Amino acid sequence: MSNDDLERWVTDELFWDPKVDNAAIAVSAEGGDVTLRGTVGSFREKRESQNATERVYGVKSVANELNVRIMGEDARNDAELRGAVLQALMLDSLVPTSVDARVADGFVTLTGTAEWKYQCDEAEFVTGNVLGVLGVTDAIDLKTPEPKPDDVKESIKKALERNAKLDAGGLTVDTYNGTVAVTGTVNSWSEHDAAIAAAWSAAGVTDVDDRIVVDY
Repeated sequence: MSNDDLERWVTDELFWDPKVDNAAIAVSAEGGDVTLRGTVGSFREKRESQNATERVYGVKSVANELNVRIMGEDARNDAELRGAVLQALMLDSLVPTSVDARVADGFVTLTGTAEWKYQCDEAEFVTGNVLGVLGVTDAIDLKTPEPKPDDVKESIKKALERNAKLDAGGLTVDTYNGTVAVTGTVNSWSEHDAAIAAAWSAAGVTDVDDRIVVDY
């Protein structure tokens, strides 16, 4: 696929997605690597723009350089924004009460502790949906029991094999000091995301070294 064709496909997908206003988004592509530039009205829209781009056949990586500009009544000072973020986190039962938030110039840093990566992901997702947020940084510490590395490796390999969304034959798993390295090639971003999610679901994992290549 040519760069022009991929740019057109991504632009069409952004236009097709009702959650994205693509009027101020510029798309460039080079050998499957796509860059998004421009301005959107919320952090959620920035995130949805990346999700839409990753759905497009031929996209190997996405550099999301979109700026978030909050207009009018959606703008909030840092104290007000922190209160709104903490309220949203408190109302979500998947987010542990040990998660806190700091705000500086509209950018939110999530702090505290959690036992599972999905809890961190949920906190980041919920925070990104709060009006006025310009960006989110996950600085939550994972505090999990440390099982035997061989047990982690084997459990992840079995989870990959069970997953109907991906072909696990091209993936290998290695573990070291709580980190899981997943290496290999998959055919789409949905397969990539399924493999990384499986790696994070193993007890005791504190970091995932993503070495997966999306190849079409």
